[in-house]
Amino acid sequence: MEYELNTSELREYAPKLRAGDRVVLSGTVYTSRDAAHKRIVAAIDNSEELPYDIRDAVIYYAGPTPAPEGLPIGSCGPTTSGRMDVFSPRLLDLGLVAMIGKGERSDEVCDAIIRNKAVYFCAIGGAGALAAKCIEECEVIAYDDLGCESVKKLKINKFPLTVAIDCSGGNIFKR
Repeated sequence: MEYELNTSELREYAPKLRAGDRVVLSGTVYTSRDAAHKRIVAAIDNSEELPYDIRDAVIYYAGPTPAPEGLPIGSCGPTTSGRMDVFSPRLLDLGLVAMIGKGERSDEVCDAIIRNKAVYFCAIGGAGALAAKCIEECEVIAYDDLGCESVKKLKINKFPLTVAIDCSGGNIFKR
C-alpha cells in the first residue's frame, strides 16, 4: 500500500501500516542521534523539561550538515538506527509514535513498537542531499553545543519512507 500522511495522523494510522508499505510523510519531525538521546534520557531521569513533547512525536535519526546559503538545511540523510536501540524502548513507552532511520532494530525495540502501536520507517541511506529537498524548515531547539547532532525541529514535505517495522510484528529485515 501507499499512503500520504501527516505526522499528526500517525497515531491513528500506525495500526494500519504494514512492513513494506510506502509512506510519503509531511509535518514535524525532530532530529536526534546518540548524544542527544543520552541527554534526553538524562532529562527524563532527572524530571527535567524535554526539548519537545515525546508523546506522538517522530524522531529522525539524522545529523544534518550546515545549510548552504538560501536553503533551510544541508545534507540530511538517515543514520544507523541501531545505535539508538538502548534508548528507544523507553521513549516508545513514553508515547513516541515513530522513528525514521536506516537498518535493523533490536528485538527489544521491535517489542516496544508492537506494545506501543508505533512504527519504524526507513529512509534511503546515502541520499542525504535528496532527503534535504523534502525539508522546508529547520530550527535548532536543544543541545546546540552538539553541532550537527543538536536536536532540530524540521518541517518536512512529502518525505518518501518505507515502513520497516510495523506494530503487528511485520519486519522487512526478517522476511
